[in-house]
Amino acid sequence: ASELNQNIDVLFLCVGHGDAKKFLAANAINANIKIIDLSQDFRLAATANIDDRKFVYGLPELQRETIKLASNIANPGCFATAIQLGLLPLASKGLLNDVYTTGITGSTGAGQGLSTTSHFSWRANNIQAYKTLQHQHLNEIGESLAILQGNQNAHVHFVPWRGDFTRGIFVTSVVSTELTLDAVYDLYTSYYAGHAFTHVSKNNIDLKQVVNTNKCLIHIEQQGNKIAIHAVIDNLLKGAVGQAVQNMNLIFGIEEASGLQLKANYF
Repeated sequence: ASELNQNIDVLFLCVGHGDAKKFLAANAINANIKIIDLSQDFRLAATANIDDRKFVYGLPELQRETIKLASNIANPGCFATAIQLGLLPLASKGLLNDVYTTGITGSTGAGQGLSTTSHFSWRANNIQAYKTLQHQHLNEIGESLAILQGNQNAHVHFVPWRGDFTRGIFVTSVVSTELTLDAVYDLYTSYYAGHAFTHVSKNNIDLKQVVNTNKCLIHIEQQGNKIAIHAVIDNLLKGAVGQAVQNMNLIFGIEEASGLQLKANYF
């Protein structure tokens, strides 16, 4: 603790899951220092407090005004960010029940640990489902959707996939609705009006449009009473450090997009 520089405004904790809580338990951080944690240690309501610090779940499109008043932020998970951004407008109107979601992520979404399936020689020309219906991000997704839907439960049935690329997440959620496609687009456009990084498109979307940016792009299709909501993000930016900087900007009253006007790796 004696080696820590306390003459800072904000501390980004970029350590493994479980290690952030251990670090704060072992080190006294000045109360005036803001903390933005990128692990899953403080994302859930039951684990959001440590000593006198209370962490706010940092998804700006869900609770921007609360984030502005916060001193400690639990940065959302990458899959959780993409899935929630695809569902928040429907949840805001209490329209979610069963949600069936599939999502694919690149090798950089595999975390810090080394494993056979995180090595790109395994990933190349390969694909695999993992943590089917039990991904760790489901809990934070459920809590966030409950903020908007009250006591109504939105059940997300999620099958994640490991992809044979490096960066990016593409998720598709299928839900039932009585709304027309035009009405759904109006709902999404209205909900995300004023949000700097989430954009609704009537054209097909793909990963290269968002990789190396803090953007989320959303596209919606309809067949009968089913709609498919596609959402794409860069897991390392909007799914991690980009969103952390976005949260920092909100906390300190800086222009929300400062430092995040990035160009996609699109050609």
